[in-house]
Amino acid sequence: MNFNLVTIFPEVTKLFDFGVIGKAIEKDLISMNSLNPRDFSKNTNKNVDDAPYGGGEGMVMMAEPLALAMKSIKNKGKVLLMSPQGERLSNTHIDGLLDEKSITIICGRYEGIDERFIENYVDKEFSIGDFVLSGGEIPALALIDALSRKIPGVLGNQESFKNDSFENNLLKGPVYTRPQKFEGKDVPKILLSGDHEKINDWKILSSLQRTIERRPDLLDSVKLTKKQKKLLDNLLSKRIL
Repeated sequence: MNFNLVTIFPEVTKLFDFGVIGKAIEKDLISMNSLNPRDFSKNTNKNVDDAPYGGGEGMVMMAEPLALAMKSIKNKGKVLLMSPQGERLSNTHIDGLLDEKSITIICGRYEGIDERFIENYVDKEFSIGDFVLSGGEIPALALIDALSRKIPGVLGNQESFKNDSFENNLLKGPVYTRPQKFEGKDVPKILLSGDHEKINDWKILSSLQRTIERRPDLLDSVKLTKKQKKLLDNLLSKRIL
């Protein structure tokens, strides 16, 4: 998959020089193409922002440099804008983008982007939460990372992401490693038992319990197996009692 990142700070992609995404780039499983709209600005100072019509505080990104940057891209694919006004990005959205061969992500700055550019070029706006950042670069990197790790070959064990939080609309339960005792706290005995069936039941129960405690809203849309439903019913009955 190819990612086109339109940003006035193309250096941010250097964060992907490390870890699994960096290795995926080395293997040509994914590729990055950064475009700086300043390179397409027609004024002498290479400005990409101007004062908003109608007044107001702050500056607005101009449509023309962004449009020229877009026109220079041969394979745009789906065009996304990272914006506080966008739909909340979810695991379902990530899965929906997996079949794309190329994705272009626009990173806004200042007080926003001229609406005419958005209307003419953007397919979908996404937000990563109900808060405001200085620009769209961090949300764009988050989207790229979340999407890339689901591309076959990116992770060492391609099945591992299926146990992540949100994959089945449940949060992942707690995990432990050595030492067996740390600052007075022990690893749960069941994980040392070697009984794989009981360990699996414990992991399911822990996942359900954490979801109830931290994100009960997820249970409204989760599809539980018979075993998960039985364990959930038992867990809820104990909480009620």
